[in-house]
Amino acid sequence: MKKSAVAIAVFSTLLGLALPARAEIAAPRDQAYPGTLSLQVDATDLGHRIFQVHEDIPVTPGPLTLLYPQWIPGHHSPTGPIDKIAGLSISAKGKTIPWERDQGNVYAFNLQVPAGVTSISLDFKFLSPQNPEQGRVVMTQEMLNLQWNTVALYPAGHYSRRIQVAPSVTLPSGWQFATALEKTAQHGNTVSFKAIDFENLVDSPIFAGRYYKRLDLAPGAETPVHLNVFADKAKSLELSEESLTIHRNLVQQMYKVYGAQHYDRYDFLLALTDKLGGIGLEHHRSSENSAKPNYFTEWDKSWLGRDLLAHEFNHSWNGKYRRPAGVWTPSYNEVKRDHGLWVYEGQTQYWGNVIAARSGLWSQEQTMDMMARLAATYDKGRPGMQWRNILDTTNDPTIAQRTPLAYRNYQMSEDYYSGGELIWLAVDAKLRELSANKLSLDDFAKAFFGVNPGAWDVNTYEFEDVVASLNGVQKYDWSEFLNARLKGHVNLSTSLADQGWQLVYNEQITEAVKAAEKRYESIDFVYSLGFMVGKDGTLKDVLWDSPAFNAGLAPSMTIVAINGEQLDMDGHALKDAVTAAKDNKAPIELLVKDFNQYRTLKLDYHGGLKYPHLQRIDSKPDYLTLLLTPR
Repeated sequence: MKKSAVAIAVFSTLLGLALPARAEIAAPRDQAYPGTLSLQVDATDLGHRIFQVHEDIPVTPGPLTLLYPQWIPGHHSPTGPIDKIAGLSISAKGKTIPWERDQGNVYAFNLQVPAGVTSISLDFKFLSPQNPEQGRVVMTQEMLNLQWNTVALYPAGHYSRRIQVAPSVTLPSGWQFATALEKTAQHGNTVSFKAIDFENLVDSPIFAGRYYKRLDLAPGAETPVHLNVFADKAKSLELSEESLTIHRNLVQQMYKVYGAQHYDRYDFLLALTDKLGGIGLEHHRSSENSAKPNYFTEWDKSWLGRDLLAHEFNHSWNGKYRRPAGVWTPSYNEVKRDHGLWVYEGQTQYWGNVIAARSGLWSQEQTMDMMARLAATYDKGRPGMQWRNILDTTNDPTIAQRTPLAYRNYQMSEDYYSGGELIWLAVDAKLRELSANKLSLDDFAKAFFGVNPGAWDVNTYEFEDVVASLNGVQKYDWSEFLNARLKGHVNLSTSLADQGWQLVYNEQITEAVKAAEKRYESIDFVYSLGFMVGKDGTLKDVLWDSPAFNAGLAPSMTIVAINGEQLDMDGHALKDAVTAAKDNKAPIELLVKDFNQYRTLKLDYHGGLKYPHLQRIDSKPDYLTLLLTPR
């Protein structure tokens, strides 16, 4: 390897080429960057799905490093789409300035600012994905999602919050937009916004589109909250007074938990689409959300994902204002430490479900069904808990970056969401138990997150601060209580028993399972045979050490036939075979295709169909019903 490196260096020298030297990238300092950057984005090329970018950056002569954001808030990982940047050209006074990408840091661009130059101009393109295989689609013929971190380079050496940027965007003719940014002017299709620091610019994305409706979710309130809805078709914007009232309840129920707001305005950005890529991403004064086009028009059929708005709204308090110390960094190119995500995301997952129930986004029955599925995940569906723990999964945004996994249930991935929710359900139950039901997690939320009304800076914390605040609500050994669940290999499903409900399994399929099967076009046999199968027979997941796994099934296979009968698209043949096997000792035979080979595998299972339900424990107080009751 050393000889090869020398040979390359010699060859390059002979050709008159100089290998780029690695520059010392200046560490971020809490010092204002001199001057204001101008950032202009042209988002009109819908056919090619290209964002054209122009930047003017005040500079001084000498070496300069420009950074493209790498560690993206809300992603918790180094996922900045640097691969989508093309055509970068830097100039000053009409002359091109050469640049070199930094060795070892592909997100850094090094250049030398010539003497006498006080401003440089950048031109480049963000080539957004043409299809989901290339990444999340952010531009269609009907709408777009402009995320400022994808279309900006910024100077190294300063905290991102100390760099001022004056942004503007040119939109397709006739399109409307929504954002937390403050508009200062509009000339034709070009909209200019008030200058803002780079940290909060990245935190203030834009949705825009042809079909748009703005709904007031806090009428008469001093602090405005709006639901900005964009759709593939105008008919998707039609909604009932009932659904509008429920979304207004969402805001009021959240306020009753926290008693304070950490924004001067809040804008839900919601895309009802089959074309734009799905998203649920939090920001301090807004959130990016997507749902199916029938979100409003088929209200009774679209309930499964309706906790999304509650989840992302909650992040304004938990994750954006109060933030784990390791998650906040002074720039977008500093490594984040994600160990606090069990609070940031875990408790937000808890409140997303609870507020969905309290507001009416979910019915009580739907919520209980979802809680049963949650508990069953950690009762039977996470064999990986034998070797990993919830705290370790906070590393997964960097380890896996949400790429598909062969055996997710055994490898685990980002279980700080659902596992974290169960931990906080246990905390709520313990607070109620210790206080004779006078205190709950509501009290902790108000004490920890509902402070400093109106502030929307960043207020960081460590594990010890969480423990201290819990002790301020109710004295207990919270450090041991939390660590036993965060670092232990425990069955987290017992959190529901602490709430007064036990997990049981029977053959009655729940509405939650039906809704999940419809959304993911699959059939759920996880708690019986031990797999999830697509309606085309493709195995989507095989539970580790389950009857299916032990019989030789793997996620790479396709089921062709059951007991000699061709697989049907609705799974009736397989369900009938599982039911019939209860009364005989013959194994269930599956003909499977594995690459170009066919094999018959035998499942020696006779336990019948199983689906998770919650059942009251009469000997215990019913805390869960109280928890889900509107305030």
